[in-house]
Amino acid sequence: MTRFIPSAALSFLLLGGCTLAPDYERPAAPVPLNWPAGAAYGDVEAAAKSGVEVADLGWQDFFLSDAMRSLIAQALANNRDLREAVLNVEQARALYRVQRADLLPSISGDATMARERVPGDLSGTGQAQTGTSYGVQANVAAYELDLFGRVRSLNEQALQEYFATDEARRAAQISLISEVANAYLTLKADQRLLKLTEETLVAQERSFDLVKMTYERGVSSKLDLAQAQTAVETARVNRFAYIRQVAQDRNALTLLVGAPVDDAMLDGAQDIESFVADLPPGLPSDLLTNRPDIRQAEHSLRGANANIGAARAAFFPSITLTAAGGTTSSSLSGLFDPGSGAWSFMPQISIPIFEGGRNIANLEVAEIEKDINVALYEKSIQTAFREVADALAGQGTYGSQVDAQNALVEATAESYTLAERRYRSGIDSYLTVLDAQRSLYAAEQELIRTRLAQVSNTVTLYKVLGGGGLERRVDQGVSTTPAAENGG
Repeated sequence: MTRFIPSAALSFLLLGGCTLAPDYERPAAPVPLNWPAGAAYGDVEAAAKSGVEVADLGWQDFFLSDAMRSLIAQALANNRDLREAVLNVEQARALYRVQRADLLPSISGDATMARERVPGDLSGTGQAQTGTSYGVQANVAAYELDLFGRVRSLNEQALQEYFATDEARRAAQISLISEVANAYLTLKADQRLLKLTEETLVAQERSFDLVKMTYERGVSSKLDLAQAQTAVETARVNRFAYIRQVAQDRNALTLLVGAPVDDAMLDGAQDIESFVADLPPGLPSDLLTNRPDIRQAEHSLRGANANIGAARAAFFPSITLTAAGGTTSSSLSGLFDPGSGAWSFMPQISIPIFEGGRNIANLEVAEIEKDINVALYEKSIQTAFREVADALAGQGTYGSQVDAQNALVEATAESYTLAERRYRSGIDSYLTVLDAQRSLYAAEQELIRTRLAQVSNTVTLYKVLGGGGLERRVDQGVSTTPAAENGG
């Protein structure tokens, strides 16, 4: 018997290490092995072989503006959405610890005192009796021997949900970094548009004064004066619109940062092109390890796979152990006297006989849930591929578009200068000057917007390639053994 007990315990432990969950196999990535090629993408293949991974480029190195880095650091410390994501991770970790506790028996210590009266017709002496008993014991309540891995499967599912929640937190962090950067770039661009509008307004007011003077001398027509007045009022309307837009940009940035934005910390420079570094795209396979949303989907898939093991285990018998050991006595002083020991041992086996199809349905639900998670995992990869391809198309075209827009501004400025000279020489009407001035203003506005789109596209490319911070993921260092934590 003494040799049998350790052998049986060892057998239970070995059986408890097994589960009925299917062997996990990562689904094949439903995307091409290379990025799209063509006129819109430039030399993507050469850049992809650069050997530099965006995930290794921390945001402190990617963003070159001191003000932008300071705002991002504040947002990471103060943003409430990110704080909620962090708390969700802590909650998932606690829930995993709760589930993991089922792997070990729960032991409690109880101390009891009972006083009881037995009526005479029920006592052995025919006389009413009153007695008192005391007891101290340790209890193991309904500990399940995990012979078919049901508890371990549920533990694995909780662990994968914990990992998935942490990846969701990392995705929220990367999105926040990108949103703060783009909000700041938008603020700087709108400030530049406001400055351009104010400069245009000053120029148009000077033109109006000139036309008014020539009108009073009988040189210009009343139509020229009305057209000049229209240009001034249009610029004034645009000025107020940009004043409002700059204020709203600042409010959006304040919300993201989670604290008031100090004007002293903002860049005085308007050249937003120098605010970010260049990026190599890497290869599509890198997305599987760099994108937290893809890793989140895979952890959810692993959790669904583990849940199948728990559903399969429900078809097999379950064995639970309940035991108690201690000492009892009719007097408190004799509680620990020799011969006062007491114990009980109550194993229980439960065999499913008729469940009305419940176990079969639960298994079908678990298998369908896994199929759903496979579809979500594949969709996350396809979405990531599309987002990167779009950003690469922007990276391959925005530079040339900015150059072309610069050339358009220069040509329009020359046209405006010539039109103004011809008007002052009496060759053309003021309408020609006004059209040239409007074209120049529109071209300069579009140049600012195109530059903003170019830099924002680089920030987006950094985000969709999985950049945003260098930190150890929980699935790379967390222990999955119950002995790792001793907390109750």
